[in-house]
This record gives sequence, structure tokens and C-alpha cells, in this order.
Amino acid sequence: MVSLVGSTHPLKNSLRTLAQNRGIGFGTAVWVKPLSNDSTYQEVLAREFNMVTPENEMKFEPVHPERDRYDFKAADALVDFAKDNNMQVRGHTLVWHESLPDWLTQAKWTREELMNILQQHITEVVGHYRGQLVAWDVVNEAIADDKNDLRDTIWRRVIGPDYIEMAFRMAHEADPNVHLFYNDYGGEGLGRKSDAIYALVKNLRQRGVPIYGVGLQMHVSLKNPPNPEQVAANIKRLNDLGLEVQITEMDVKTFDGTGTRAQKLAAQAQIYRNMMQVCLAAQNCKAFLLWGVGDRYSWIPRILKQPDSPLIFDESLRPKPAYSALKEVLKKR
Repeated sequence: MVSLVGSTHPLKNSLRTLAQNRGIGFGTAVWVKPLSNDSTYQEVLAREFNMVTPENEMKFEPVHPERDRYDFKAADALVDFAKDNNMQVRGHTLVWHESLPDWLTQAKWTREELMNILQQHITEVVGHYRGQLVAWDVVNEAIADDKNDLRDTIWRRVIGPDYIEMAFRMAHEADPNVHLFYNDYGGEGLGRKSDAIYALVKNLRQRGVPIYGVGLQMHVSLKNPPNPEQVAANIKRLNDLGLEVQITEMDVKTFDGTGTRAQKLAAQAQIYRNMMQVCLAAQNCKAFLLWGVGDRYSWIPRILKQPDSPLIFDESLRPKPAYSALKEVLKKR
């Protein structure tokens, strides 16, 4: 494993150092497979980022594959790498409607039984990393896309809508010092979904639920780029609730754009530039994370089966125009 801490490696002009100088975290989701066998991946990760989050390894199914068995090996490898390289770690994610094991989804549970499973899972997982992480995405993507309401999930169907409040209180009890976030996509600017997210977190705040912030995933595209003014307004209204904001999963799909590859990459760079400018201008935006180190390891070709170039490093982990754009913004005062 690469470790750059204490080395003579040129970190001075890296994105991680420039971001630290501006008072924000700069991070990425990490896939443990290349972390274990790709030395270039390790080097770029350690050099350019000061914050990491597991792409999959802390989700329910990988970490809790059987009712009475937990598996922290892969997630621990990421945490160890982060410690070796002076990086912060965000936990992702405790409660989600996907990545659930069959033992959980194929059985019929009473409300009391599922509440106990939720309690045991959160207590075990958060407790395992107590004092080692800076944040947890406690509840992920709980708002439905097509209506101003909660998504229909096993948690809502069996426990009820108060599963969200329960999860935050359970996580806080397991580690009172870790910052707890609600995380979602499609609510970066202003609109029906961001209004629903705002209403949800406002209600949690009013009831004294220990929620610290909101993660704006920022999975966007050239065809539908986020509006900087609307994103700024949304971040401000969350600030008015006393909530921190982190951009948690940013990537910019290019396959739906127009023009040459060079034109698409220039447009992509402008979107990254705009969102970093918005974050730096907001007093409550404290971290900016990508969803992957480089295009070779992006989730989009794997999951959406769509060739794409959504990240700031290319297939060979070489910097793209978006990398330079982020550097330019971070260097400006």
C-alpha cells in the first residue's frame, strides 16, 4: 500500500493541499479492488484527496451478509489506508433501500423485529468505527423521485416513516461525536425533490433529532447541468436551518452531451468549476467529494452499461480539463 505521509512526494500543488488551504475537504469514493492491486490508483488517491468514502464496502449487504455475522475486512482496509495517508473517512451508508442481503429482504418481519435489526446493525457498524470516522451518511435516498413523499422501502413499510428519526438517534448513541448526514440525489438545486428533502430535515431539526448536515450527491450530466444560483440558494436555506452541506458523490456524465470529445470535456470542466465555486462561497459547504478516482473505475459503465467519462481523471488516471478547472478555482482567493 502507498503511504505519502512523511515522504518527499510533491503534495504542495495537489488538490488535497489546495482544498485544505481553503478550509474544505476534497475527497472521493474508493473501490477497494483497485485500492488493493493498482499502485497508480493508490498514488493518485493519496496525493490528490484528503477525504475518502467507501463506494460499497460499508453498505448493509457487504458488511452484514448474515443475520449474526458482520464482515469489516474490506472496509477496514480502506480505513487503514486513510489513516496511513492522513485522510478523513466518511461512512456510507447505514440505511438504504438497496444493497440489502437476502436474509433481510426475503423474510417477513414484525415492526418490533425490524426495529431490533436496525438497532443491532447501526450499533454494531457505527460502534466498530467509533472515533475513527468524521461523518456517516445515516439515511440514503429516502425521498421518492416522483412525488413529495418518502420512498416505498422495507424500512418504511414495516417500521413506518419514523425509521429515519430512529436511525439518527441510534447512530448518535453509538458514536456521539461523529457527524450524521442525510444523503440524496436530484435535490441539488431548487425544485420538488429538494423541497421534500428540505422539509424532511427541517422537521428532524425541529424535533431535536441529531442530524448534522445534508449530502448533495451531485450525480449530474452535460444535458442537465445544475444551476449554480439555485444550488447556492438551496445550500443557504439549509445553512439557515443550522445544517452543514457536503457535495458527496459528484460526477458529470458526458454521454448525453453534444460536440467533440474536447468540447464535452470542456463543458464538463465548467460544471465542476461552477460547483466548486458555489461550495467555496457558502459558509456551510465543508467538503467536496467525487464518486470515483478515475473514469476506469466509475460506476456508470458498470451499473448503467453506458460508456462514459464522468470524473476528473481519465482511464489511465491522467488529469482531465476538470482537474485543472478545480485547481484554478481553489487557487483563487
